Amino acid sequence: MTITENNGKMSIDMLPNPENDKGIENHKKAAAHFEAAAKKHHQAAKHHELGNHKKAAKCTVKAHGHSCLANEAQKQDVKHHIINIQN
Repeated sequence: MTITENNGKMSIDMLPNPENDKGIENHKKAAAHFEAAAKKHHQAAKHHELGNHKKAAKCTVKAHGHSCLANEAQKQDVKHHIINIQN
C-alpha cells in the first residue's frame, strides 16, 4: 500500500504486498488469542463464583497461554511497524 497526494487529496494505492499480508496475519492472530484469553478469564471468574476453584485454575492457565501467544504475535507485528516508522 502506498499513500500519495494529488492536488491536496490523499490517495491509497492497494498493491499486493507480502509484508502487509504478514502484518495483517499477525494482527488477526493477536486479536484471536486476546479474545480467547478474555473468554477464559471470564470463565475462570464464573468458576470462582461457583466455588469451582480447580476449574478456575485450569481456565486461568489456558488464558495465560493465549496471552503469551497473543503477545508473541503482537511483538512480531511491532517489529514490522517500527521498521516502517523509521523509514
